[in-house]
Amino acid sequence: MIRFFIFFLLITSSFAAHVDRYRWNNGETYLDFLQNHNLPLRPLYYNLDKDDQRLTEEMRAGIHYQILKDDKEEIEQILLPLNDELQIHIYKDDKSYKFEAIPIISTTKTEAFYTTITSSPMYNILKETGSKKLAQIFVASFKHSLNFKNDIRKGDELVMIYEQKYRLGEPFSMPALKVAMIEMHHKKHFIYLNSDGRYYDEKAHEVEGFLLARPVRGARISSYFTKRRWHPVLHKWKAHLGVDYAARRGTPVIAAGRGVIVWASRMGSYGNLIKIRHADGYETRYAHLKSFRRGIHRGKRVKKGQTIGYVGSTGRSTGPHLHFELRKRGRAINPLRVVQVTTKKLKGKAKKAFLRLKKNYDESVNLHLNNKTAYKKRPPFENMSYIHLLQGKKQWVK
Repeated sequence: MIRFFIFFLLITSSFAAHVDRYRWNNGETYLDFLQNHNLPLRPLYYNLDKDDQRLTEEMRAGIHYQILKDDKEEIEQILLPLNDELQIHIYKDDKSYKFEAIPIISTTKTEAFYTTITSSPMYNILKETGSKKLAQIFVASFKHSLNFKNDIRKGDELVMIYEQKYRLGEPFSMPALKVAMIEMHHKKHFIYLNSDGRYYDEKAHEVEGFLLARPVRGARISSYFTKRRWHPVLHKWKAHLGVDYAARRGTPVIAAGRGVIVWASRMGSYGNLIKIRHADGYETRYAHLKSFRRGIHRGKRVKKGQTIGYVGSTGRSTGPHLHFELRKRGRAINPLRVVQVTTKKLKGKAKKAFLRLKKNYDESVNLHLNNKTAYKKRPPFENMSYIHLLQGKKQWVK
């Protein structure tokens, strides 16, 4: 059993083993993938526990994955990224194949670029970078405050500073915007990522987002959203795709937003679970409930702030708490990145800290503005090989 692992990237010119990079096809399932590569279904799927089987359903179209083959073109290892921090690792152990979920080893780089508008921010960012993700996060960050359709002019300038994760030398995951600036009618407009994880404009006003209420008022957060967590009960790496609110058994749980209940029953490790469908493809989940409030059932419409159930410890739980999830079109996202607090303007010490941060951001933006920093294009993907650390002993994978 692999207990410790470190992947190092090496150019394969000196080694027979090589890595090929592929793109996950739309509509392809994990079982389709195994069959297409003549991999055994029983040890790599049917013998897995339900949690690991459920993990395989997280594969999404467009994800890049890697296959390591030996000099005879036989598969030695496969890495299938599930999200930002967790991946499926299939590897050959003697003559049999094994399955495990392991953390993704990645690096994060701060990057920036400048461009001028000839058509629209979406068009020009896409043309400059080739990244639809960068274009989307820029436009989305200003959508509540600026009118790009009517107010943008040819020659307007913009700067983006963001963090990008890299895996095996290739970018993956959504970039995290740090600061963005666009000049319109000779006036600069900014948006800043503050230390509290929320976005503010130059006046320290919080930028509006998808507004959610805190599902358990006054509760303490006992576990944060992460895509890589060592599970204390199962003793293996798992994603924790929600936020846990520790509270006394029986504490009221409220609907985080207006919507329709699409599930109010027991569901496996979730225990007693309520799902609420909201607008624009959003869904919230409330797990481990002691019970549901009277009248709560599938099909019922609820309002934001309405009590729907009570904190409990049903399902796979070590103590009373609410496990709260937010999903958009089926994909889990961090509720704390989206949930907004009632404060709309920073004051006092919080504002002073923000203004210090803002000053540093502004200096960086002006630097890239003056230098007209071009987007740095990435070199093409190169075949690589891994060194795999097995129980403390360095071994070649081939």
